[in-house]
Amino acid sequence: MIFAELEYSEHYDAIHASLVEYIQSRFDNVQSGHQGDSWIWIFSGEDKVAIDTFSSMKHQVKSDKANTKLLNAVLSLLSQCYTLNVFSQPELEGHEDFD
Repeated sequence: MIFAELEYSEHYDAIHASLVEYIQSRFDNVQSGHQGDSWIWIFSGEDKVAIDTFSSMKHQVKSDKANTKLLNAVLSLLSQCYTLNVFSQPELEGHEDFD
């Protein structure tokens, strides 16, 4: 589910490195990559939050679970440095449904 989208005027390529560095400064277990799309995965215990451009030209914050400590921490951190459009209701990705 998509919980938020970062707002910026540059192409996502231009902010990938600084975004990864910012996330790594706060979270211990981070994986990232950039090949065509930009992706960052943050892990804490059983929880994972993704920040990626797989379904948008802007970085989106995604998680399989709502209201986890990790998701809330990531959203809080991003809102301190980036303009963040937090959705009132999570949006589904193309491969998801609300069954």
